[in-house]
Order: sequence, then structure tokens, then C-alpha cells
Amino acid sequence: MQKMNITASPHIASADNTSGIMLDVIFALLPATICGIFFYGFYALLLVAVSVAAAVAAEYLWCLAVKKESSLRDLSAIVTGLLLALNLPPTLPLWMAALGSAVAIVVVKQMFGGIGHNFANPAITARIVLMVSFPTAMTTFVDPFAAADTVSTATPLSGSQEFATDITRLFFGNYSGCIGETSSVLLLAGGIYLVLRRVITPEIPLAFFASAAGLSALLGLNPELGAQGPLETLLTGGLMIGAIFMATDYVTSPPNRLGKIVFGVGCGIITVVIRTFGNLPEGVSFAILLMNILTPHITRLTTGKPFGAEGKADEK
Repeated sequence: MQKMNITASPHIASADNTSGIMLDVIFALLPATICGIFFYGFYALLLVAVSVAAAVAAEYLWCLAVKKESSLRDLSAIVTGLLLALNLPPTLPLWMAALGSAVAIVVVKQMFGGIGHNFANPAITARIVLMVSFPTAMTTFVDPFAAADTVSTATPLSGSQEFATDITRLFFGNYSGCIGETSSVLLLAGGIYLVLRRVITPEIPLAFFASAAGLSALLGLNPELGAQGPLETLLTGGLMIGAIFMATDYVTSPPNRLGKIVFGVGCGIITVVIRTFGNLPEGVSFAILLMNILTPHITRLTTGKPFGAEGKADEK
């Protein structure tokens, strides 16, 4: 006799599935991806292709090695590889991108049980591993439309004042940075698409934006700190892509509304603190990873008791 799993009501049927959700995320990332390739050329396309291919290969080989049913059909490996690629500088050696994808899939995702069981966002964690392991390669950037071997240039997070008042340039992404993080307008368009498709809810991105902008404005009252202005904070670095596409990961963020708000606020505060007081100019990756680790506690503290329940659920 087939065993049936009985769960508590309500039982809501939905046509959504993992592959459909991942396909929506890929579609939402396409404009920023195309823009990054347009800005940085054929080598950026190679980086994206290698990162995605390595993620898919790592997932396939892992499932083969442990005799597990292949999970490639859910498209999550493609999303992980694509997100990692968009968070890489357009001059990174191809083998480093492949290594990062392998770390994301094997170490962060599959070793913890596969999709739905990872404790942190795989792409974010892999990016941090690459930043710690290869700091020079991960902080070497070139201007848009420049050759890949051009001398590195300043970014908005390096303290250069040339970006301070050019908000239009920051909004459309015509400045040096990672492949997919610079065009805020296209990332916002992708986020709006995901909200309309009900793939994500707006609580985390909005809380992330509000807390980051608010704290940067507050710190800006003291000019000696050298804090970015609110708009610069939102439009530079990986804040847009991180808040919209990575902090909203179902598995590593709280499922309830209050928890999402707390999570987003925490990400924004930590990001600005690292950018202002830390040695690293970019704080988004570390902020999201730290909040990923705190997600179980945030969920527990922000989830109310079921109606009519007293004490622990297992007490009689």
C-alpha cells in the first residue's frame, strides 16, 4: 500500500513548480545579462556561459556520483550559475568562474541535501569564497566598452568622486563594476516582473532599500565618515541585484511577512556599516550571508502562535 503524507490544512493547490519559478527568474535576469554583455563584450559572454555550464556540470556529476536522481530539470543550477556570473568582474579568469560555480553547487547546495536544504544562498557564498581566495582578481574592473586587458579603473565604491553627482550614469549602469550589477533600471524592471508574477514579494527588497538609504543618510550627517549618499548607496555595487534576486531566495529567507521585513532591514544596515567602516568597499554579499545564518532565529521569533494554541504544540 502506498504511504500517504497527511499535513495540516489548508490544502491549497497551485500550478507553480520549481522549474517554472526558476524560468521566471532567468527571464527577469536576461535584460541585465544582455546589458552586461553589451557593456563588457564577448569575454563577459564567455564568463556567463562558463559559470552556467560549470554549475550544470557540477550538479549532474554530483547526482551521478551519489546515485541520486538528476535535479537538472528544476533549472536551479542554471539560476545559480547565472547569478554568480552577474556578480563577477568582467576580467575574471574563466577557471575561477568555473571554480565558483562548483563551490556553489557542490559545497553549499548539494552537500547540505540539495535544493531546499542549503543554509545560505549558493551564489552569494561562492562569491565570498572567490573574494577571499582571489581578492585582486575579484576587485579588478574595467570601463564599459574597454578591452578585457585594459588597466583597471575606479568604481563608485572605491571612493571616486566622479560618480557622486552622476545619478543618471549610475541608474543606467554605464560605469565599471561586475557584469550584471550596474544597470539598476534593468534590475528593477526584473524585480517588478517577479513581483507581478508573484515569484517574490516586495517586503525584503523594500526593507533592504529603506534601511540602507536611511542609515546612509543618517551617517551622511557626519562628513568625516565619508558615507555614501542614499541614492549612491542604492544604485552602486551589488545592492540592487542582491536585494531583488538573492536576498529573496525562498530557502534562506524567512517565510513570514514580519520576518521578511526584519531580514531586509538587517541586510541594509549591515551593508552600509561594512561599506562605511569596513576594509572592503562592498558589503552586500556578507550582509546577505550573515542574515541567511540568522534566518531560522528570525523566523522563530517573528512567527505567531497558531490560533487557539497554548504553550508547545506537543503538550497535551
